[in-house]
Order: sequence, then structure tokens, then C-alpha cells
Amino acid sequence: MDADSDYIIETRALSKRYGRKLALDHLDLAIPRGRIHAIVGANGAGKSTLFRILLGFLPPSTGEARILGKDSQRLTPDDRSRIGFVNEEHTLPNWMRVSQVMAMQRNQYPRWNQHAFDGVIGHYHVLPEQKVGQLSRGERAGFNLALALAQQPELLVLDEPTLGLDVVAKRAFLESLMYSNATDECTVIYCSHQMEEIERVADNLIILEQGQLRNMSAPEDFTSRVTHWVADVPFKGPDPRSLPGLLEVQRLDGLHHYLVLDQDDGFERLLREAGARNVQSMPVSLDRAVNAFLAKNHAAPAAA
Repeated sequence: MDADSDYIIETRALSKRYGRKLALDHLDLAIPRGRIHAIVGANGAGKSTLFRILLGFLPPSTGEARILGKDSQRLTPDDRSRIGFVNEEHTLPNWMRVSQVMAMQRNQYPRWNQHAFDGVIGHYHVLPEQKVGQLSRGERAGFNLALALAQQPELLVLDEPTLGLDVVAKRAFLESLMYSNATDECTVIYCSHQMEEIERVADNLIILEQGQLRNMSAPEDFTSRVTHWVADVPFKGPDPRSLPGLLEVQRLDGLHHYLVLDQDDGFERLLREAGARNVQSMPVSLDRAVNAFLAKNHAAPAAA
């Protein structure tokens, strides 16, 4: 894998075992530079393990992982200064004042951009003289994002950054992310279970499940692959095991609801041939499409 690659993150046959558990299963992943890439997956999908390896905190069992064109196991302090990270805890020194933390970060990062910091922190009611421990959870999240963007990273990793925030704080965080000019110069990796956030900010949707890559496409392209059919089906209807691409089936108010993957109008014909009446297709939200996809794949046994 070339250090001058167009990809910000690359893995090749990347695997990680914890005893008998295979957390990453020969993962091949290539994330291009630029834009916002969302990574989603059920608990245990391998996301945390992937990032611990990419950030050099954990060695792989087999395979390769590169970040910023560098071997993830040989990152220098200068390499690490090119990576920004915001997690759900928003861990900051509670005893320090906002101005002190900012000054400390500004001295640590030679490419510090005060304009970027001011542009993000302006979305929040944070005063320089306030102690970090006095900030609300939403203010801490915004402060953390401002610090990360001001270091002018080439790669910004946001790991569940809005977890536990109220609706107003989530909106402020997303708007400060989307409208910050600082994001024009970096690639953003956004890890979240909140599909409405991903639908709003992400250009690329990456789905991991059981340590393998299951999807990489624009969010709207993934949603277009999932179809919701509603039908009046007499008796029990067709055997679900015989239905191609079936993700989910439910019986609600006397009607059968089918969510299917990668099926065209032939699925409607199949239902009608099985005796279904009043067959209709309905739009599917990204949240429902992803959750049905993950539930189906999570139930399947992992290859070891």
C-alpha cells in the first residue's frame, strides 16, 4: 500500500483475534481522502478494534493497516498531530479554565488555527474564564470539537460525539461541524448509531458487521437498495425462507410488511403468485433500512 495513496485509511486482510473471538475478519477497506464518511455497525461489529489498530494502540493479529499513508503501528508524534479525535466522553481537564486549555493546545499544535477555533466555539455560550467542569455536556462537546478542528488535522475521527446530548445540543454540534470551513481541509470519520445524524452529514456510508465490510456507498444509494412491501396475505403467506433478499417480515393490523434487499418488481410478482392482494411499495428511511440490514447480518453466524 503506497504512502502517496489517495486513501486516508487502508486495510488489507486485517484480522484481530481475542482468544476464540474474531473481532476483525480479513477486512479490506479503502476510505478516500476528503468529505465525511460514516461508519456504523452493531455492538461487536469491530469498529472499536479497527480504530485502536489504526491509531496504533493495538497490534493486528494478521494483515495490514495504514492511516495517512503510514503503517499504523509506526506512527510518530508528528503523524499523530495530524489526527484529531473527539469521543463520547469529551474528556477534558475539569480543573482548568477554557482559556488555559485552549492555550495548552495552541502551544502543542504548530498548525493551530485560531480562526477555526473561534468559528466553532461561537456556536456555544462558552466563556474563556469558565472552568471546564462548569460546562454542560453540550458545551463540552462543542469545545472539544473546536479544539480538534483548530489543530488543522488531516483526519478527524468523531466517535459517538453526540451521545447523551439533548436535541438542542445535538443540533448545535452538527451545525458547527457542517458549517466549519476547517472541515474543508480534512477527512472526517463519523461513528454513530444515530441515523438521522448520518443522513444529514455523511457523504459515504460504511457498514461493518462481524468484522467485515458489508456496504460502502452514499447513504441514499444504500436506502434505494431496500424496499418495503405491504400486502394483504391470506393465511400465513409464503415461507419467509423462500423469499429472496428478505431482511424483515412483520404482521401488523392484518397486513404483512416485508423489507427486502436488492429486489425489483419481481418480488411483487412473487407475492401475488403466493396469493397476496393489494400489494404496495412504500419508502424506507435510512434508519429502518440500516437497522434491518444489521439485524439480519448480526443474526448470521460469523466466519472464523
